[in-house]
Amino acid sequence: MTASRLSYASGEATAPFIGATIGQQFDIAVARWGDRLGLVSSGQNIRWSYKELGERVDAVAAGFLSLGLAPGDRVGIWSPNNAEWIITQFATAKAGLILVNINPAYRTSELEYCLKKVGCKALVFASRFKTSDYGAMLREIAPEIDIAERGQLKTGALPDLRFLIRIGAAGEGGGFMDFDALAPLGDEKARAHLEALGDTLQFDDPINIQFTSGTTGSPKGATLTHHNILNNGFFIGQTLRYTEEDRVCVPVPLYHCFGMVIGALACLTHGAALVLPGEAFDPLATLQAIEAERCTSVYGVPTMFIAELDHPEFAHFDMSSLRTGVMAGSPCPAEVMRRCIDRMNLSEMTICYGMTETSPVSMQTRIGDPLDKQVSTVGCVHPHLEVKIVDADGRIVPRGAVGEFCLRGYSVMAGYWGDTEASAAAIDSARWMHSGDLASMDEDGYVNIVGRIKDMVIRGGENIYPKEIEEFFYAHPDVQEVQVFGVSDARFGEEICAWIKLREGARVSAEELRGWCSGKIAHYKVPRHIQFVTDFPMTVTGKAQKFKMRETAEAMLAKEARA
Repeated sequence: MTASRLSYASGEATAPFIGATIGQQFDIAVARWGDRLGLVSSGQNIRWSYKELGERVDAVAAGFLSLGLAPGDRVGIWSPNNAEWIITQFATAKAGLILVNINPAYRTSELEYCLKKVGCKALVFASRFKTSDYGAMLREIAPEIDIAERGQLKTGALPDLRFLIRIGAAGEGGGFMDFDALAPLGDEKARAHLEALGDTLQFDDPINIQFTSGTTGSPKGATLTHHNILNNGFFIGQTLRYTEEDRVCVPVPLYHCFGMVIGALACLTHGAALVLPGEAFDPLATLQAIEAERCTSVYGVPTMFIAELDHPEFAHFDMSSLRTGVMAGSPCPAEVMRRCIDRMNLSEMTICYGMTETSPVSMQTRIGDPLDKQVSTVGCVHPHLEVKIVDADGRIVPRGAVGEFCLRGYSVMAGYWGDTEASAAAIDSARWMHSGDLASMDEDGYVNIVGRIKDMVIRGGENIYPKEIEEFFYAHPDVQEVQVFGVSDARFGEEICAWIKLREGARVSAEELRGWCSGKIAHYKVPRHIQFVTDFPMTVTGKAQKFKMRETAEAMLAKEARA
C-alpha cells in the first residue's frame, strides 16, 4: 500500500513559527496596533485600545513581581470571563509566571485538588459566580485566611498558597488583597525588573497549566509552553483570515483553551479586538454584543449556536457584520452548521478540532471548503503538524478506515504536571499524542471524528458510533438536541439509548421516533431506549458527559425492571 493511501497527513505551512514569548508578542501587538480597539467587556462597560490594555497589563505584571513572585511560580485564576482575566493572562506571561486555569464551576474539593496538585503560590479569583461565593469556599478549605496577613497565608490544606487576590470586592481584610491593589505595587524597581526579565524568558518555558475538563476521571494538568499556545493561536487566526479589522465575539469560557487560545491569542497575533459578551454564556447577551460591536466572528460549541438561533428575539438582531467563526468542543451537527451559515451570515464559518493537550487545535476546515466538507468533517491538519489514524496495534490504517486519531508536532504539551505515568500513557516514544478519539480520513485528507473510543457501543458484536445516530436524529423536525450512548444489556452486552430534547411545543412519542428510523438506518442502530429530557449533564465548556447520562439511564432502567 502506498503512503498516499494511508491515513497520514502533514500540514503545509506558508508562514513560519513565531519565535517569541507571549509577553514579547504582546509588546509587538501594543506597538503595532496601540490605537486600535483591543478588548471589549460588555458587562463591565469596558472598551480599551491595545495601548490601554498594555498599560494595565504592565502595571499588574510589575505588581506580581513586587509580591515576590518569580518566573516559574504558579498563579491560579478562578473566575468567569472579565477584563481582569485577560489582564492576568498577559501579565503572568510577561512576568514568566505559569498561569493555572481553574474551572469556575469547581467546588471546594476540586479547587483544593488543583491548587495543591501544581503548588499555586497565588490565586486570582472572582468574588462570586452565579450561586458560588468563592471567598466562602476558600474559607472552608483554609479557615486561617481571616487571621492571616496579606502574603503570609499559612494553611495545612494548601501549603504553597501565599496570596489571595480578589476581583471585584474592595476593602476585605485578612489574607485577601484586592486585584485593583496590584497595579499600584508596581513601582519603578518592579518595572525595571519586568523589563529585564523580557529578554531572559524562553519561548519553550511552560507558561500555562490547563486542567482537562473531567468528562471522565480526575482532571490532569496539561502543561503548555509559550511556543505551544502562541503559535496555535496564530495559525488559527491565519486560517480565519483575521486582520486588525476583525472583532471576535467570545462567549466561551476563558479558563478553557477555546477562550484563551482560540480567542485571546488568535486576536493578539492579528491585532483583532476581543469581545466578551458577559461573565458566562447567555444567548441574548451574545446576540446583543454581535450587533453592538459589529462583530465579524463568533465562537461557540454547538449547543451555544442552537441557543442563539432558537432565542425568541433572534430575528430582531442584525447579524450582517458576521462572516466567520469557530464551532468546536463537541461534534458539530450538520443541520446546526447549515443554520449558522444561512441565518447568521456565517458563510466563512469553520469547525475546529483538537484537545487541551495539543494547545488545542490540530484540525480545521478552511474558508472556501465545499459545504459537505464543512458540515461532515473537522477539516485538514493545521500547519507544521502531523496526524495519523492507527488501529489497536498502532499501525496506520488505510484511508476511510476507523482508528485512533494521533497528533505530532509543536502543539503537543510538555506533559501532565507532576504525572510522568499519565504523560507516558498519552505521548508515546515518538512524541505522538494519542487522543482516545475514533476517526477516519478521506482521500482528500479531511478527517471525520466518529466518537470516543470509550463511547463506542458494541451491541452483539456490532461496532456502533453514537455520532452517526445523533446526526440522523438532527434531521427530525421535532428534535432540538440529542445524545446517544450505550447502556448495559444482558442479551446484547450493550444497547443503544438516546436522550432527546424536543423543540418547544413538539409532541412526539418514543415509538413514533423509532418508527421514523425504520428503513432509514440499520435495525441494530435504532435506539431501544429513548428518554426525553430537558437538558444534559455538561462540562462548563459544553462537552456532554455521557458517563453521567449512562449512569442515570441505567439506574432508571433498573428501577423500571423492578417495578
